[in-house]
Amino acid sequence: MAGASGLGVKAAPFTYAAHALAAAAAVMVLVWCIHFRGGLALEAENKNLIFNVHPVLMLIGYIILGSEAIMIYKIFPNWNHDTAKLTHLILHAIATVLGAFGIYCAFKFHNDSGIANLYSLHSWLGIGTISLYGVQWVFGFVTFFFPGAAPTVRRVALPWHALFGLFVYVLTLATAELGFLEKLTFLQSGGLDKYGAEAFLVNFTALVVVLFGATVVVAAVAPAHVNEEPQGYVPIPVS
Repeated sequence: MAGASGLGVKAAPFTYAAHALAAAAAVMVLVWCIHFRGGLALEAENKNLIFNVHPVLMLIGYIILGSEAIMIYKIFPNWNHDTAKLTHLILHAIATVLGAFGIYCAFKFHNDSGIANLYSLHSWLGIGTISLYGVQWVFGFVTFFFPGAAPTVRRVALPWHALFGLFVYVLTLATAELGFLEKLTFLQSGGLDKYGAEAFLVNFTALVVVLFGATVVVAAVAPAHVNEEPQGYVPIPVS
């Protein structure tokens, strides 16, 4: 945070880049799941259509919306603090619900297809990450929103809340990358051309997600204005 400020980096250019990369990643994952993988469904004879909902919701509903929640203080630096805080809370809540439903779709695909659950590092990290995400949301709600901790407690908790939030976010990105790798490996083991259009699309989507995550992290730690308070929060009074 201080390093980003000391290098003269401001958040705005990175929020613009993050939105462009988010749009690209969303389009790419939709092209993959709809054009190459056959579409999306919650009930279907072709169980792969059920699985396809998983990467779409995890990327667009979980990672991208979660990123918007992280950057909200930098996207709209002049917003009323309470408005920004409420938007931050709501976006994270929606991201958590959609992420949980995306995980449900993966379980449903496995169960309907007779495939074992929770055998891979991707699945372990996925369950752990969504759980930590939920804990982070509940902690933020109780501490900073309702009923709200004492000002001195909030002042101490704030940097830890921000730091832990970025840790969970980076863990989410790592989990997504493992998911792309795992699915592509399975497809290639089943005969997918390793140098075909679909394989390249999946790899490039994963690369775009990495770049997207990097811009979000920099936007989160860089100041929106000169002499901005840490993470864009207004100071919490001691009394």
